[in-house]
Amino acid sequence: AQVRDYLRTTLRTGRLSHAYLFTGPPGSNKTSAAYAFAQALICPDQGCMTCDHCRRAARRNHPDIHFIEPEGAHGYLVDQIREVVADAHLAPIQATRKIYIIDRVDLLGTAAANAFLKTLEEPPSDVVLILLGRTRESVLPTIVSRCQVVPFRHIPASEAAGILVQNTGCTLPEASIAIEACGGSITKAADFLR
Repeated sequence: AQVRDYLRTTLRTGRLSHAYLFTGPPGSNKTSAAYAFAQALICPDQGCMTCDHCRRAARRNHPDIHFIEPEGAHGYLVDQIREVVADAHLAPIQATRKIYIIDRVDLLGTAAANAFLKTLEEPPSDVVLILLGRTRESVLPTIVSRCQVVPFRHIPASEAAGILVQNTGCTLPEASIAIEACGGSITKAADFLR
């Protein structure tokens, strides 16, 4: 709730950072939060939930919201990061800005990080970067120092099940089973129920 309020205030006041680092254990739902934040940033009305931007963002197929995960067996490949950097300099397709959600930045090695630092420090004005990592300590200091860090906590299973019931309309027993099966991740549990 604190994180939600912080992100809402950021949107309302327009004091937007160009780079965020969401940290938290699996099951802290930082990925869902990143998508919700991206949706609010893309929507002309800060996440009205009804416009085409919001609907596409909710379905996770908006052309200006990019989810990036490591392609290498041990993390990010330098070429993969170079592609992201090149793409970030292209204009948005539909919205007025582009959002990159970059998962597992704790798997960003020094070479890949170096390819990314200049863009992370000064991305194009219409780009917002949301990085996801397990802990602040597991992410390279050169990355952390260029981001606004937003810490997430693990959500207790009972609370997660309640959120899942609200979001999917399933029953509480179904939600509890799905949360248990998906290691506490609301996002994965919602997909599991579908």
